[in-house]
Amino acid sequence: MKKITLLSAIAALVLASCAGNPEGKKAETKDSVVVTQSEVVGTTFNVDTAASKVVWTGTKVTGKHTGTVNIKSGSLTVDNGALTAGNVVLDMTSISSTDLEGEYKEKLDGHLKADDFFGVATHPEASFTITEVKPGATANDITVSGNLIIKGVSKNITFDAKVVEATDATIKATANFNITRADWGVSYEGKSDDLISKEINFDINLVANK
Repeated sequence: MKKITLLSAIAALVLASCAGNPEGKKAETKDSVVVTQSEVVGTTFNVDTAASKVVWTGTKVTGKHTGTVNIKSGSLTVDNGALTAGNVVLDMTSISSTDLEGEYKEKLDGHLKADDFFGVATHPEASFTITEVKPGATANDITVSGNLIIKGVSKNITFDAKVVEATDATIKATANFNITRADWGVSYEGKSDDLISKEINFDINLVANK
């Protein structure tokens, strides 16, 4: 009986420590890159904050949570049909779960805004500024690098993206990637019996108009 109890305890401990990360390819992360001020070549399109969307997903041992964060402003620059530059500012005070309702939603949303998550009282904005764009496997595929600032911490990340539409009037681009949240000081580990994943997934759809 003691042996069975010990095995059960070990199994429970292993389960509690195995919070699988959300689906998505992890972005390559390194120190931020110094952006030199130079003349932007190409046509600049303003991000349509109403038509664009950022969806986040975080997982834990017992499940997952999904939500959104609003885009405050942004722009994309295109030269001869190729994306060359861009930036996006996120309103972190708008971070919200979409899979919960009532008091459970209020509790999670409040915690997401607290200091051990995104600390929105001190850091109400996050931002991403493109530092390099490389062509991908197809004409629509690109590899994007840029400085991501969350909670005042700047890291340069590289991830795959797609330009799904590029006309004289509109640019549409998508990306889906994971980041390791602790790299930006998002340190909350979760309950001892329900640990949360080390990575967060971002699913991004940007629409920018001339």
